[in-house]
Amino acid sequence: MTKEPPNATQGIDADHVALMLVSTPIGNLGDLAPRAVEFLRTVDAVLCEDTRHTTKLLSAHGIRVKLIALHDHNEEKRSAGLITSMQRGRRYALVSDAGAPLIADPGFRLVRGTIAAGLKVSGIPGANAAIMALALSGLPPYPFLFYGFLPPRPGQRQAVLASIAAAEGAGLNATLIFYEAPHRLAATLADAVTILGNRPAAIARELTKRFEEIRRDTLPNLADFYFAHEPRGEITLVVGPRPATVEIPDDCLDAALVRALATQRVRDAASTVAVQFGISRARAYQRALKLRGVALAGKFD
Repeated sequence: MTKEPPNATQGIDADHVALMLVSTPIGNLGDLAPRAVEFLRTVDAVLCEDTRHTTKLLSAHGIRVKLIALHDHNEEKRSAGLITSMQRGRRYALVSDAGAPLIADPGFRLVRGTIAAGLKVSGIPGANAAIMALALSGLPPYPFLFYGFLPPRPGQRQAVLASIAAAEGAGLNATLIFYEAPHRLAATLADAVTILGNRPAAIARELTKRFEEIRRDTLPNLADFYFAHEPRGEITLVVGPRPATVEIPDDCLDAALVRALATQRVRDAASTVAVQFGISRARAYQRALKLRGVALAGKFD
């Protein structure tokens, strides 16, 4: 006996879901899932990052519902009251400005608290910029490491990239995915070249929108291009895995050693960088000694 395929209304009983995580379009308003449209019409309120942004999305689909702002600055304070309301029977949808809630967006504290309160949390899937960029990049699709936004300050950003490089030196082998602001892209690419080395990468810009662009090249070439052409719009950076065998240029090695020597002794700095780049400690130590010698000589000139 052949089973009939499920229809659009079958599946989880949405009436018993206290909090539904609803993915929203990352650019094209037509990408909102039909089930999302249906559910958003039934909730007591929609929790969103920016009420103005979400109003445009809901209006495009003829949805009229109460909006409550929930963002990084008020989530911790507002979550307890929302959970109490859900315990009394209210139902909410959580959306971000674009893509899947919680993925580099607010909502984790509320979701964790709702689960801890024994309330049902579910989700309606949809667009996600990281996954879309990965699929379009032409780079190995799995395994991958999604970091989200890198720190805006150069020193902190370099430290994060160095920690990823160190993990690669210890065996991590994954395609890397980052979100980045357009005005920081060129500097981030330059740091990636210095710390991660020369490897294939892709920039996905304005995904699903009219001026969608996927630029695939090496990290150095992408850095040169975006220094000369400042980008606009939403940007995802995808970096290929570290090659099985990679030649680390002396200037890349020296840049990492200079950062390490700022806080560590020569031997410790050499060990840290050797693990980071997967090279012999002897090579790193010799370069560190040379750099330290140059620095000390400069003090007495």
